[in-house]
Amino acid sequence: MKPRKQSRAMANAISAGARGAGMIAVPHRAERAPRAPRPLRSASTAFGFPRNSFGHRFVYAVISPRAAGLSIGVNMNPDKHCNFDCVYCEVNRETPGVDREADIPVLTAELREMIAWARESRFAALPEYRGVPGELLRLREVALSGDGEPTLSPNFREIVEAVVHVRALAGMPFFKLVLLTNATGLDLPGVSEGLRCFTARDEVWAKLEVGTQSGMDRINRGIVPIEKVLTNIRNLARERPVVIQSLFCRHLGAGPSWDEITAYIARLNELKSAGAQLPLVQIYSAYRPTVHTECEHLALPALSEIARRVRLETGLLVQVC
Repeated sequence: MKPRKQSRAMANAISAGARGAGMIAVPHRAERAPRAPRPLRSASTAFGFPRNSFGHRFVYAVISPRAAGLSIGVNMNPDKHCNFDCVYCEVNRETPGVDREADIPVLTAELREMIAWARESRFAALPEYRGVPGELLRLREVALSGDGEPTLSPNFREIVEAVVHVRALAGMPFFKLVLLTNATGLDLPGVSEGLRCFTARDEVWAKLEVGTQSGMDRINRGIVPIEKVLTNIRNLARERPVVIQSLFCRHLGAGPSWDEITAYIARLNELKSAGAQLPLVQIYSAYRPTVHTECEHLALPALSEIARRVRLETGLLVQVC
């Protein structure tokens, strides 16, 4: 498709910046100690602050815009190992991780505790959640994510198996598992084995927010070429649907260029033409504090314009979140 010329309105929108709401860290204590977790901040000021595990080593909880409610996260990379160094990353890798890898018995106990909080509606009793709609406090998902690239976890398969087992015994309505990944390790044997434990209702969210190698070098700053990422997304998405998650930000004072957005859209069309099942493209920005000060939130008008173009030029379902 022939790219259109960039309008002045689009140029202004892409260059604009704005503050945005992010995720709420959910405090918690051990289930054996039934007193309420120690609150850090009120719900009105919690948006935009990093998650907080409140004493847990591997499991945390946030209210996620993309999940549209409560998301319990599993930190697959307590050692902070990642093969990307994204400009919008909120993980400080100057300080080492406490654990080399996830301790599965401890992780399992923490996950059971957090699910019990959700099952018994105990989050709603916390002072910082006064006024938060009950719908947002419903457990939507358990996210396999964390302080690095989860597919690089040395015990990925074992963690997935443990999480699936906990879900089976949770005693509450079905909630999905979501793998959040940069797609670089989707072809690893242990990852393929772990994903076989996923049901048809579980999801893989793969990161793609650039269309060129130069764009990836500038924004994701990884050691894996973009063609590897695209190949892994394509191969998995031929087997099961893959949600594309695309974070656009202002970097060094400028938003993504018109040419980069055009190339990004072309990549989506290439995946679609190759038989990839892409049920949704999530477009969002950096909502929580980042380690790199050169990264800023991209304004909603710019995100909306990118979403409009993706819808128009790919026919895919797009969500600005």
